Amino acid sequence: MTIRKTATTVAMLMLGTAPLQVFAQVGTAAQVKNQLAVEAGLPQLQVTEEILPLRIPGHTLGETEGVSLNKAGHLFVYSRTGKGGTARGGTAAELYEFAPGPDYKFIKEWLPDQYGASFAHSVRVDKDQNVWIVDEGSGMVIESKPNGDLVKEYGRKPEAIDYLESYLERGEKVTDRHPVGVMGSFNRPTDIAWDPAGDSFITDGYGNSRVVKIGPDGVWLKAVGTYGSGPNQFNTPHGLATDTDGNVYVGDRGNFRIQIYDYNLNFKQTLTGMGAPWSVQVTPKYIYSGDGTGKIYRYDRATHKELGWAQSGLGQGQTGCLIHELYAVSDNVLIRGACGEWNVEKITFKN
Repeated sequence: MTIRKTATTVAMLMLGTAPLQVFAQVGTAAQVKNQLAVEAGLPQLQVTEEILPLRIPGHTLGETEGVSLNKAGHLFVYSRTGKGGTARGGTAAELYEFAPGPDYKFIKEWLPDQYGASFAHSVRVDKDQNVWIVDEGSGMVIESKPNGDLVKEYGRKPEAIDYLESYLERGEKVTDRHPVGVMGSFNRPTDIAWDPAGDSFITDGYGNSRVVKIGPDGVWLKAVGTYGSGPNQFNTPHGLATDTDGNVYVGDRGNFRIQIYDYNLNFKQTLTGMGAPWSVQVTPKYIYSGDGTGKIYRYDRATHKELGWAQSGLGQGQTGCLIHELYAVSDNVLIRGACGEWNVEKITFKN
């Protein structure tokens, strides 16, 4: 029995649910039950789904963890693929660029064989068209110019030799799975967004439980968050977005909520009703939150009223991690990357 199957079986016994429900939904049995009750009182929105024809000469795309577009409509996919393995020190993450649709012709791989590409998590493009990757495995956030040249990197990759010596040779154990983060390093970061001044906001992440603000010059300005479910606490901050009204939306995945902060990371309010927010996107009219079940929740941006939900990603052979990262093309069109399905979808809302 594999580790994943073992973990699923244990969770199934603990929650008393079917294997499909356990694999498909992050959260406790109570959280899942409450979420289904919320959805029963909301309209189900209709969407069309188009799997994009992404082909890489001599290579397989793999898990499509990160997806974003630049102003020219070029698609960037940060994928868990490659030949280097996914363990500590691995290099199984590659960033690809594709031309605009409908053909999505492969253009190039960015930063090949680079030190910080280990276990892909997200890719985003800033207002100056610089391309950023957030790598969960290396604990690094890396910026490239529009032409692909490296600009800067945040964080520091854990050395494989240190990890192997500590935990394999000496048999040490991790005693604190969710430590309080320190300045200058990340612990499995997940996503990035910016304010109009060029400050970066980074969710950090699976190990640390916080949001970090870094200035355009790379100076660390502020961090908010510890592990938990209370005020200014997070349980896997997994995605985030910003808007032009001074808001930072943090997808607090394990707590089934989006926490909203201002640009100075002062708490403003909480949104609920979206299941486990794996990815958050903001458009002129809406706030979107995507769950690993493939469900997408729509909120009115002005009033924060929940307007409905849509189902995506079913019928492709998987039941979990159907959404990992969303990119909002417009009010009614989203691009979806996934880890359960090795493809990228264009999702268009009909209503």
